[in-house]
Amino acid sequence: MKKLIAANWKMNKTVGDSLSAAKELKTLVKGIGNVDIIICPPFTSLQVVSKELKGSNIGLGAQNMYHESSGAFTGEISPLMLKGLGCEYVILGHSERREFFGESNELINKKIVAALSYGLKPIFCVGETLEQRQKEETEDVLESQLISCLKDIKDLKNITIAYEPVWAISRGNTNQKAATKADAEESHLFIRKAIEGIFDEKTAKNTRIIYGGSMKPENAKELLSMRNIDGGLVGNASLDAKSFSEIVKAAE
Repeated sequence: MKKLIAANWKMNKTVGDSLSAAKELKTLVKGIGNVDIIICPPFTSLQVVSKELKGSNIGLGAQNMYHESSGAFTGEISPLMLKGLGCEYVILGHSERREFFGESNELINKKIVAALSYGLKPIFCVGETLEQRQKEETEDVLESQLISCLKDIKDLKNITIAYEPVWAISRGNTNQKAATKADAEESHLFIRKAIEGIFDEKTAKNTRIIYGGSMKPENAKELLSMRNIDGGLVGNASLDAKSFSEIVKAAE
């Protein structure tokens, strides 16, 4: 399967900054056809970036959404709105949404079901905290998140799973250490085996599982060389177009 490299800009970049970055990235990755390239700007920049990306080899994603199509939900964004802006992907269940905004597995499940019903492709995040890892609870946490958040989902053909060990996310700290390639591969393999148990062997084999813990140009190639790592969800290193393009090229 094609590798997928997605940029999560988080709460960064004004509309003008986003447009400039999208223009620069288009030039840097022009002609790359064997990698699925996605950028996920803030909501405020989706419209201008969508227009800029038309006809390019870069897809558009959103960083979050609510599970209702409309209604009295002040400050929320619906899947219908995202589709109207040209979004193809949406990040759901990110650890920062869980930690800072109290999102539960139940809510994330509702969002995944809603996204699929509107033709959006979820990038669904799972991962353990440092405390959970130290207590050797990694596998229990991952399996619980997968079972709960994928409840009532019939197949995973339009879902990408992102393994993001919370302890390895930089959150702007460029000195943060990513998981080693062995750490990452071990958890990716466990996720694949868990999917096989929840669904079946064919689904597990064909599900794209990407790594979301401080991937950067310096470690991208070795991480992406691992058998069960099918791409990256890139945070801090995606804010610079050149840096992000080097990660994309490492996936070729």
